[in-house]
This record gives sequence, C-alpha cells and structure tokens, in this order.
Amino acid sequence: QVQLVESGGGLVQAGGSLRLSCVASGRTSNYAMGWFRQAPGKEREFVATIRSGATVTYYADSVKGRFTISRDNAKNTVYLQMNSLKPEDTAVYYCAAADRTFSSTTYASRAILYDYWGQGTQVTVSS
Repeated sequence: QVQLVESGGGLVQAGGSLRLSCVASGRTSNYAMGWFRQAPGKEREFVATIRSGATVTYYADSVKGRFTISRDNAKNTVYLQMNSLKPEDTAVYYCAAADRTFSSTTYASRAILYDYWGQGTQVTVSS
C-alpha cells in the first residue's frame, strides 16, 4: 500500500512560480509518478509523469516548457516545478503513482492506469 501526500500549493500571481512536492509513504522507486489537475467544473487532466529511472518524462502540451517534473527516490518524493504560471493553471493538483512503465505520453496521460492517488493541493493563480 502506498500513500501519497502533496504539499506546496498556494496563491500566486500570474507569471510566478510554485514547487509542489509529493511524499510517498511506501517505496515507490519502481513506480512511475505523475501529476494531474482538476479545475472546478472540469475533468481531471494530465500534467506530467516521470518514469521510475527519472530519465524519461512526459508532459501535457499546455505545460511543456513551463513545468518540470523530477524525483528523488532516496526521499520517496516527486516534485513539480511550475514557472510562468497562468490563471488557467488554477486547479487542485494531484500526485499519482503507477506500478508500470509508460512508453508514451498517450499512455502516461490515462488516469485509470495509476494505482494510487494523493488528496490534492490547491493552486490558485491570480491575474
């Protein structure tokens, strides 16, 4: 059983930065780790995923070039560095873990393929 706890959300002005963290209670070094987000009235959408070896990453087109996902397996932690934030980035951000290896963004973006989820952290970007 894996438990995920996100932190680092908050209120920031457009153009600003935030770094989200997700700490796993169990050993997740062999898991792919991802971030999803859900805005009010919208479906949960894929943001980014990093494979277990930390050398392969996948991003949604909407965040590519602005967000960076990374992980520290020694700390069982995955990060999401968010730069150049926009009001449309406002959402609850969820960390997720998948006991599989993704081979493309198409597969990595499918929420149903993730086994564990955190409770989420709110990110609000003001204009």
